[in-house]
Amino acid sequence: MIVEIDRRSGFCFGVINAIKAAEDELKESNQLYCLGDIVHNGMEVDRLEKMGLKSITNEEYFTLKNCKVLIRAHGEPPETYSYAEENNIELIDATCPVVLTLQEKVKRSYTQNVKQEGQVVIYGKKGHAEIVGLNGQTNHNAIIIESVDDVKKIDMNRPVSLYSQTTKRIEDFHEIAKTVKESIKPGLPVEIKDTICRQVSNRVPNLKEFATRYDLILFVAGQKSSNGQYLFTICKEVNDATYRISKTDEIEKSWFAGIESVGICGATSTPNWLMEEVADWVKTNIE
Repeated sequence: MIVEIDRRSGFCFGVINAIKAAEDELKESNQLYCLGDIVHNGMEVDRLEKMGLKSITNEEYFTLKNCKVLIRAHGEPPETYSYAEENNIELIDATCPVVLTLQEKVKRSYTQNVKQEGQVVIYGKKGHAEIVGLNGQTNHNAIIIESVDDVKKIDMNRPVSLYSQTTKRIEDFHEIAKTVKESIKPGLPVEIKDTICRQVSNRVPNLKEFATRYDLILFVAGQKSSNGQYLFTICKEVNDATYRISKTDEIEKSWFAGIESVGICGATSTPNWLMEEVADWVKTNIE
């Protein structure tokens, strides 16, 4: 049985920075709050919680005082920072630089659009942490769309600035952008900003090639991972024998009947140690 790990898979630099920030702080103190799961991977969250990291909800955050809180790579809306200033909370800000730049662009567009009665539209998953942070830059007045079908929520008689959550599928964004440009009233300003992170989209060609080289693909990603779902579909498109798992307990031996080679890959939120664990499981349990 040939078992190989895709060495280009695993954490992106934004996640690496956030986890390093948490680990460095936990060396100095035995507890650190994190606003939401530090990464959308339950196994990595469990590892860090054993070191003293405590994930909290937004509701819990707005009851805290006199403590330290980590802001993860997804970023946060302005009210998170305001509350920290008012309640002596030291923020360890690990917002991904790509997300931070996007927040600034969205805020600038919103300020300009208010003057011309325009709309900020963001393609992304409602309730996703990054979307909450981005929408916060517009005083939570952005129009959030999850698919091309939601374009009908946009008033095509007013200017539009269109952005995307960084981890969405680039092909879907282009389809939405095309629909907006074709639907808006002629002569009105329409601003299309492709803000999808290339740390995700640039992995697509490699993943497609990787997935075709093996009889079976185990795609390792947390259930909450948006880019995990996207990259999994990329593998599935070129190799139907692709299975998404979040841990070794989810692997079924029946998948391996007649299989001679296995490729293991993952999302930008998947730790390398977990892919190694999956590889070891296959080598130990599959003859």
